Amino acid sequence: MHLLTYSKEKPYLCTTCGKGFLRKEHLKLHMFIHSKENPHVCKVCDKSFSQKSHLKKHMFLHTREKPHACQLCEKAFSQKSNLKQHLRTHTHEKPYVCETCFKAFSYLSSLKHHSLTHSKEKPHVCEMCGMAFIAKGKLKAHAIIHTKEKPYVCEVCKKGFTRNSTLKEHMVSHTQKKPPTRRVYTKTVSSIFSLEAHLLP
Repeated sequence: MHLLTYSKEKPYLCTTCGKGFLRKEHLKLHMFIHSKENPHVCKVCDKSFSQKSHLKKHMFLHTREKPHACQLCEKAFSQKSNLKQHLRTHTHEKPYVCETCFKAFSYLSSLKHHSLTHSKEKPHVCEMCGMAFIAKGKLKAHAIIHTKEKPYVCEVCKKGFTRNSTLKEHMVSHTQKKPPTRRVYTKTVSSIFSLEAHLLP
């Protein structure tokens, strides 16, 4: 069995999806996915899981425990995978490469989002007007047009805006100093002597 870890041979195959495993117990755990059996139940919220390890990860949501700490900064995470992703902000590692343009990304989700720009696929469709978007965030921002919701509120004057970018532009009106107003004289040429007399002390 130990030699299989070097040969990468996976003799235990799932009869449903064909996925292979090194160990029989791993295949057994995998089969819960197809059977939809979730024997491991959370005692706090009654949510159930197919594997004990998944329940253990879930429990961190209730305990708010973050055992995986970054050694380069003060951030901590409940899951080891989140810490691994966070470390790329320090190392600037980009392991996910686009097969079309070879642009590299730190996260798989970023690569998937980028790939849609090549395929021109727009999976996120507005239910109100049928307009489609590449990113879910773009659809969410668009939906405000229909709901007329203004979630971005100015803390100074309490004015609401549909977009965060518009709020930022508005904030300049509070922080920017207005130039002093100057009185403009619109005198005719015939009365220029009167203007000079008005300006003199």
